[in-house]
Amino acid sequence: MLDISRPDLAFGLVGVGAMGKGIAQIMAVAGIEVRMLDTRLGAAEAARADLLKVFDLLTGKGRMTAEDAGQAAGRLKPMDGLQDLAGCHIVVEAIIEELGAKRELFAALEGVVGEECLIASNTSSLSVTSIAAACKHPGRIGGFHFFNPVPLMKIVEVIAGVRTEPWVSDVLTALAKRAGHQPVRTADTPGFLVNHAGRGFITEGLRLLQEGITTFDEVDRIMKEVVGFRMGPFELLDMTGLDVSHPVMESIYGQFYQEPRFRPSYLARQRYDARLFGRKVGQGFYGYPEGKLQPVDPPRTPELQSRPVWVHSENPEWRAALEDVVAEAGLPLDRAAKPSAQSLCLVTPLGRDATASALALGLDATRVVAVDMLFGLGRRRVFMTTPVTAPDFADTAHALLATAGALVARLHDSPGFVVQRMVATIVNIACDIAQQRIAVPEDIDRAVTLGLGYPKGPLALGDAAGGKNILAILDGMLALTGDPRYRASLWLRRRASLGVSLLTPEA
Repeated sequence: MLDISRPDLAFGLVGVGAMGKGIAQIMAVAGIEVRMLDTRLGAAEAARADLLKVFDLLTGKGRMTAEDAGQAAGRLKPMDGLQDLAGCHIVVEAIIEELGAKRELFAALEGVVGEECLIASNTSSLSVTSIAAACKHPGRIGGFHFFNPVPLMKIVEVIAGVRTEPWVSDVLTALAKRAGHQPVRTADTPGFLVNHAGRGFITEGLRLLQEGITTFDEVDRIMKEVVGFRMGPFELLDMTGLDVSHPVMESIYGQFYQEPRFRPSYLARQRYDARLFGRKVGQGFYGYPEGKLQPVDPPRTPELQSRPVWVHSENPEWRAALEDVVAEAGLPLDRAAKPSAQSLCLVTPLGRDATASALALGLDATRVVAVDMLFGLGRRRVFMTTPVTAPDFADTAHALLATAGALVARLHDSPGFVVQRMVATIVNIACDIAQQRIAVPEDIDRAVTLGLGYPKGPLALGDAAGGKNILAILDGMLALTGDPRYRASLWLRRRASLGVSLLTPEA
């Protein structure tokens, strides 16, 4: 196997756009000679000049010494043509994301480099197996997928194609570590690991909007303030750009042969066609006057009306928490087995909607309000009404939940509210990644937290919510909607049924 620590290691890089420059930077800083090549005239020299400015900036901030910066700069070698890569031990391409172009490049590289040279692709969405299929020696081809900006995003996916030999993944893993990054090994599947795991957050957010459950800004507020995400799905779409995100959604859905879990939304296609790409064009889901996100004001909080409140929950802790809120608001608590005709009825469903809860309990649906208790009563509290909940009872519930200055979000009836649906979808997809052995559970969570910035890895998030709760949400949503999008992964079902962590690997 190639010794990554050898002092004469020669690293070839084809393509010096934003990703290529980032890769060149971390390799040069790691003490590796980088032979830089690009088909654009003068691009390699310009990339080197840009990186010298980066090194100067880092030196000025005290993040590099002048000596280290000078040595790193000396390792950046602009090349004139493919023949200059002949002596490389490893070559990585970071060119256009087009299968034909990559295949053509790899075939040309095989005519130049030695038979022991490892060739890898920084592809974010193309099959490594398909790229390698046109090569004479497909066993030495692997995937080495970095995230932008490379120096800051300390994660890299090491992808093994169907014919990739084990030593290739071993070498790329060691190289990533030498460059100061955390490698995660993944099988060659659509979206690999990080983009695959990230499907639920965006597509379920769009699904909620498509169903008219609430507004895009409310979804964002709920996911940030209840679960702890740094941004909501619609802020993320605007930042990434719908021109980038929507084709990826359609591509992954197609590559998985229309797997319902990855189904895109027609709303995204409409906005894509309307060129509402987000921040880069000044208008997406949000407006961006002068380049700054224009926030949307939440609805006002109504005045609290005095009426008795009846609480039902199969979870004693949830019931006690709601009863404490009722007491804090100074409203009378109806403790009867069945609510009086004047009482507001609070229920706490998992995976069911307010209507189904009212019918199951034999309640008057005009007085029923459902409260999401999956993550407790924290900074933002979320409730939903049945289609016939009387406005004055809905207003009482809103004002009651706003006690002590809490923020409140009101939804139309939906199995799973917002948080339950989105978290369950995220967790379920991650469980299926584990079930398919695309990556080990520990790597799934590490890759997602580093690559997507989630507050927890998806499997750890499932543990925090409770595996049995996640399973109940999915089963409830599947029963009510009939949509196979919500069928539970066997990885989830088995571990939830056994009462063990979703991070538990196979024995």
